[in-house]
Amino acid sequence: MNLHDLTRELQRKNESKIVMLVADGLGGLPQQPGGLTELESAKTPNLDALAKKGTLGLSTPVLPGVTPGSGPGHLGLFGYDPLVYNIGRGVLEALGIDFELGPKDVAIRGNYCSLDENGNISDRRAGRIGSDVGARLCEKLDKIEIPGVEVFVRHVKEYRLVIVFRGEGLGGDVADTDPQRTGVAPLEPTAKAAGSEKTVEIAKEFLKQAREVLKDDFPANFLTLRGIAKKPDIPTYEEVYGTRSAAIAVYPMYRGLARLVGMDVLDAGQTLDDQCNRLEAAWNDYDFFFMHFKYTDSTGEDGNFAKKVERIEELDAAVPRITALNPDVLIVTGDHSTPSMMKSHSWHPVPTMISAETCRYDACDTFGESSCLKGGLGQFEAKYLMSLALAHAGRLEKYGA
Repeated sequence: MNLHDLTRELQRKNESKIVMLVADGLGGLPQQPGGLTELESAKTPNLDALAKKGTLGLSTPVLPGVTPGSGPGHLGLFGYDPLVYNIGRGVLEALGIDFELGPKDVAIRGNYCSLDENGNISDRRAGRIGSDVGARLCEKLDKIEIPGVEVFVRHVKEYRLVIVFRGEGLGGDVADTDPQRTGVAPLEPTAKAAGSEKTVEIAKEFLKQAREVLKDDFPANFLTLRGIAKKPDIPTYEEVYGTRSAAIAVYPMYRGLARLVGMDVLDAGQTLDDQCNRLEAAWNDYDFFFMHFKYTDSTGEDGNFAKKVERIEELDAAVPRITALNPDVLIVTGDHSTPSMMKSHSWHPVPTMISAETCRYDACDTFGESSCLKGGLGQFEAKYLMSLALAHAGRLEKYGA
């Protein structure tokens, strides 16, 4: 029996409310030995108050030493083993912009990039062009025609786009064309498994035409393809947990992750204040709420320690609006760590807190990595966080006689 089979068997309906507040890339590192992390440096009176009456720990998104992408990181938080459910980023981006994927579709996350006069990548994100430019370029690419398939190109945000190939006999096991560094040429599409050869040939033809279409649009004079995949079958939150669930997220990818597992994706505006407004308005309609805050991750990837501290403080200031709703369980965590000093995702365990009346209080009175290391939850795999949430909410029956 796997974990989902068990929660299906034990799930209990009640009127409890669970909020999972995810600060993307929350975990960090000190700038010098013995120093404080970004979370520990931030003034977080509201999170610290929760820590005094909650239980803290460190969650491992995938496995010790494994650095997760945002997809595996969130699937772990949602209780889906990321080693079993490896979801392509193209699928998540497409679902995040409400593109309905069918069984004949292969979805691809695209990044506009800059090519120099030698055809090498000089900027992997095309100078972070604005959404107005990115949308205009998508309209041009959407006119590409390839015999035997339908081609859809949709803008996502800034330099990001979605490409969908629709046709018979398309496989989704194709390697990315982004070399993940500058000064080299984009990679050629290659099949990672038998059955995806047709998709490779279509991708090559698309890129050939795209190079011509974009040749005069520097800095966005080409694009790379990432997360090439088909939509998998995956059980929903209501099936495995028995909850009516909603997502309040701004960025398309996280909206896509939520939609993939069957959450209702609510209009969340663009700011944390907008998200709190949406939470308050929808409070009586759902049992479980996933709230996503992106900017702790993006500031970490920019290597901006001070800015990440500011974003954590911004998140802390929103906590009273959530606690005023009296959720039965409030979880605060991240999908992975993004230390500013590394400017990237990392494998470090993620600070995690559960606040509920049923918590076994530990001796922690602040929310930070050092406190979480001593907390009552210990270090655990993130895929078990949902069963802990359900238990604290009284939503799991006893197992066995």
